Amino acid sequence: MAARLTVRAERWPLAEPFVIARGTKTEAEVIVAEIAEGPHRGRGEAVPYGRYGEGVESVLAQIEAVGAQIEAGLTRADLQHRLPAGAARNALDCALWDLEAKRLGVRAWALAGRPRLDPVKTCFTISLGGAAEMAEAARANARRPMLKLKIGSADGIEAVAAVRAAAPKSRLIVDANEGLAFEDLPRITAELARLKVQLLEQPLPSATDIQLEGFASAVPLCADESLHTRAELAACAGRYALVNVKLDKAGGLTEALALVAEAKTMGLGLMVGSMVATSLGVAPALILAQGAAVADLDGPLLLARDREPGLEILGSLIEPPPAALWG
Repeated sequence: MAARLTVRAERWPLAEPFVIARGTKTEAEVIVAEIAEGPHRGRGEAVPYGRYGEGVESVLAQIEAVGAQIEAGLTRADLQHRLPAGAARNALDCALWDLEAKRLGVRAWALAGRPRLDPVKTCFTISLGGAAEMAEAARANARRPMLKLKIGSADGIEAVAAVRAAAPKSRLIVDANEGLAFEDLPRITAELARLKVQLLEQPLPSATDIQLEGFASAVPLCADESLHTRAELAACAGRYALVNVKLDKAGGLTEALALVAEAKTMGLGLMVGSMVATSLGVAPALILAQGAAVADLDGPLLLARDREPGLEILGSLIEPPPAALWG
C-alpha cells in the first residue's frame, strides 16, 4: 500500500523567554512529518537548530528531497544513509517508528526491545539571567527533584550559589552551552563541587574541547554539542564522563538507540535531552531515557500550551505517551 508524506512547520509560544548563552527563544519552531498508510499514520517532530546550521526552510527542503522515496517505502535502515544526522532525519525516523507501531498494533518501546516503559523524572531548566532572577525561578520550583541551570560565563558561579540557597534540596546540574574558557575550569569545577552540583554540561566550545583530555574535573563533565552520533563517541570518551543524547542531533531514534548502547559499552554515563519541543518531539526520547543518569526532557513544561493529546507530566514525572500521541 502506497504511503503519503505531509510535512509542515509549526510555532509554539513559550510560557516565558528561554535564555541560554547563545541567545533567547520566545517560541518553539518545530517541523512535523506525517506518513499515512491506509488507516494508519505515523508522526515525528524535530527542531531545526541554528547552532548546527539548520533552519526551518533547510530542514523542510531535506525532507522533501526524500519524500518520493518515503512514499515508495523507504525503510528506517535505508533512511540512515539517505540523510545526514539532524532534524530532518529525526522527523522522518520517528514518524516511521510511529507508523510501524500503529501498523503492527504494538507500542514503539516493544519494537525497540523493551518490555515496558517506566515514567521518567525530568530536570527543570532555569534560564540564564541575573543571580537574583535565577534564584527566584529556582525558589518557585524548589520542590522539583532536579534543576538545570544555564550559565554563560565564569561569572555564572554567583547565580549557581544563589540557586543553591533558593533550592537547597534539589539536585543541580549546570549547562554552560560552550560558554567557558579552559583556564577558568579548575576554579569553576571546584566551586561547583562545593555547591554540590551533580555535573557540568559542555563547558568548552566543541572545537576546542580537546583541552579536556587529561583534565581532572572536580565534577563530572557531560558532552552535548560535542556529541551527535556514534562517530564522536571515541573522542568524547577521553574528555567527558557522560554524554547527552538528543534525537535531533542523532538524527532519530534509530541512531540514538545504537548510540546509547555503544556509550554504555564504553563506560560513559548517559544523559538524555531534547530541544525545546512539544510532547510529540519528547515522547520518543522516553525510550532512550530508561535508566539514564539524567533526563532533560522538560520542553513541554516550558510551553504556553502543548499539543493535544500530550504527555501527562505530574510535577517532574513524565508518564509514558498515549498511543494517540506517538508510538
